[in-house]
Amino acid sequence: MQYILLIGGFVLLIKGADLLVDGASSLAKRLKVSDLVVGLTVVAFGTSAPELSVNVLSAIKGTTDIAIGNILGSNIANVLLILGISSIIYPLFVSKGTVWKEIPLSLLAAILVAVLANDQIIDKQSYSVLSRIDGAILLLFFIVFLYYSFSIAKSIEGIDDYVTTRQKKVFHSIIFIVLGLIGLTLGGKWIVDAAVFIAQKLNISTKLIGLTVVAVGTSLPELATSVVAAIKKNPEIAIGNVVGSNIFNIFFILGITAIIKPVPFQGSFNFDIGIVVFASLLLFLFMFTWEKHKLDRPEGIIFVALYLLYVFYVIVRG
Repeated sequence: MQYILLIGGFVLLIKGADLLVDGASSLAKRLKVSDLVVGLTVVAFGTSAPELSVNVLSAIKGTTDIAIGNILGSNIANVLLILGISSIIYPLFVSKGTVWKEIPLSLLAAILVAVLANDQIIDKQSYSVLSRIDGAILLLFFIVFLYYSFSIAKSIEGIDDYVTTRQKKVFHSIIFIVLGLIGLTLGGKWIVDAAVFIAQKLNISTKLIGLTVVAVGTSLPELATSVVAAIKKNPEIAIGNVVGSNIFNIFFILGITAIIKPVPFQGSFNFDIGIVVFASLLLFLFMFTWEKHKLDRPEGIIFVALYLLYVFYVIVRG
């Protein structure tokens, strides 16, 4: 039953995010909000809503290993697995802005979490925690990122394809939003409860479940968006979706989670933060091999192989 609840939770989570985006986008269009603003706020929030739902519920329930593991695991899966698969489907050319600004910003986000969370190492405290002040700092960085996104989004080809053109009645839009929020809440609860139960039943850590099963499950919207963009030969959307999601996950979702409830941090997560940093650095370096500003199929195969190796190590580590 718990395995069924886990799968059902992911279905509810993803469908809930889809309904929320559809309803909110339609409502925003009726209020004369531009496609650009909708794409950068409503749609971007929608693809990260599963991570947010799981994280908030994990923090409230005190299963913070799932909250941290979900974000770090999602960011690792986004780069190594999702970008790997997308670049195998179609080589990903990206703009200079993505290479020189957004990828380094995602790297900065991971380093910032490492600095803020390691109170034991940096401040010689008795324990480490992402406090409410740390959450506020992350949200301030998110505001800066949002401002930057608005400044460059007009030049992103194909962004309008990811904003709904259908305008529903206001009542229908509100119903979609409410159903989406219910789906996100219920789906998130099922996932957290099932993950804790399965971890106890199999005698494995909730950290392992968070870094693998939960992380990949909540990253399915990003996977769908990037794969479809690659199939449509729209690489800027494919890679921008992943890099933007990684920044969004750390600055916004971890920030909100820490403000709702301070998140205890285990030192063993530093390895996983290191993998996030390594993946971001490797993505940056691959932009200058063979063809400049391009992630080609050989690099994609390397990314997928590295992700499988990481998952194998995490499982062995337990």
